[in-house]
Amino acid sequence: MKLPQSRPRLLYIALERRPPVRAVWATVWRTQRRALALLRRYTPLVTWLGVLGPGIIAANAGNDAGGIATYASAGAAYGYRLLWVLLLVTISLVVVQEMSARMGAVTGKGLSDLIRERFGIRWTVLAMLGLLVANAGVAISEFVGIAAAGDLFGIPRWLIVPLAALLLWALVVFGSYRSAERVFLGFTFVFFAYPIAAWLAEPRWTDVAHGLLVPTVQRDPGYIQMVIALIGTTITPYMQLFLQSATAEKGTSGDAIRRVRADAVIGAVFSDVVAFFIIVATGATLFVRGIAVETAADAARALEPLAGSAASALFGLGLFGACMLAGVVLPLTTAYSLCEAFGFEKGISRRFREAPVFMGIFTGLIALGAVVALIPDLPIIPVLIAIQVLNGMLSPIVLISALRLSNDPEVMGNHRNGPLFNAIATVTVLVIIALTLALLGMTVADLTR
Repeated sequence: MKLPQSRPRLLYIALERRPPVRAVWATVWRTQRRALALLRRYTPLVTWLGVLGPGIIAANAGNDAGGIATYASAGAAYGYRLLWVLLLVTISLVVVQEMSARMGAVTGKGLSDLIRERFGIRWTVLAMLGLLVANAGVAISEFVGIAAAGDLFGIPRWLIVPLAALLLWALVVFGSYRSAERVFLGFTFVFFAYPIAAWLAEPRWTDVAHGLLVPTVQRDPGYIQMVIALIGTTITPYMQLFLQSATAEKGTSGDAIRRVRADAVIGAVFSDVVAFFIIVATGATLFVRGIAVETAADAARALEPLAGSAASALFGLGLFGACMLAGVVLPLTTAYSLCEAFGFEKGISRRFREAPVFMGIFTGLIALGAVVALIPDLPIIPVLIAIQVLNGMLSPIVLISALRLSNDPEVMGNHRNGPLFNAIATVTVLVIIALTLALLGMTVADLTR
């Protein structure tokens, strides 16, 4: 019997001395060769799957406590009438996320690094100050969400909040980027509860389609505030900053630009599909019954068609997973951005002594969020929505910077934006600014009456 030269000698002896086993091993050998042939044939697919990660993590981190509260409140207050806004925002999110991932892959640098290099220290300080204010609020909201999830399970906040903070801190300080990434991705599976619940609620899909495709505009401040909150929680500045830095740190080269873009687009679409079903689920259950979302327990009622009496537990699990995911991404984003902007060592794979400022900022934000979340009787839903409105108002600072950089030939070379991407990104910025000015004008008018 003539065996391939690569076959180990011990296996050769075994096959020669044990004829019954030889036939089995021959079959295994043929199967192995066929499997290897198929693997080589579909290596591009395997490579594509291997690159997925930062885009999905960044986009799904937007479906955090603030995101869930905003989408649930939108569905409960307006039914399906804001779905058209979500559709347009999804298009903008795809463009913005793709720009950030492409810049990270092409330049190997984070957005803050590029802002400092191209725009100088003054614009960098302004951008980082706005980011710090917004991210500090969001960091607090994540631990407020963890406390709310604990309440649904009957776990006191003084116990669950410190434990969650310690777990997240240890995961980054003593872990590595690859292990942390797998944990982050694992948390995203909790979002599959919302599409199922929306389907079981049996909404009128003609009404859903109408809300998705036919714009409905109201001029009251509450409606405009909710639109800004939807934009702020969907196109959150820290998502773009994290995505670009994580893509750069992951070491994805410019040659893999198509896979990087696919990761960003898949993540953006997946996260907003989940958001779509959150609005549909709450619209089909809470809006029709006139129930406003004032607490986490109110939002949990949207899952009753799926889980019945266990709706609170299922919602609590989803809320906890979402907050844990964003509870790491948000402080990391802030640490990445500030260290990139001012030239400090950074990286999730580095130890505390190697990047003390990076790890110090990360630790400080987690501690701040945990301490504030322990304040009793904190109004959860209003606080979460207000933070998303603030995110929406501050997002043009980051978006303008990203748009200018992605069109800079010295930065991007042949990977600059095309006309369509520039048009969508520009319209997005202008709409956010216009809505912010409109909301501020209405607020001032109400105060002067």
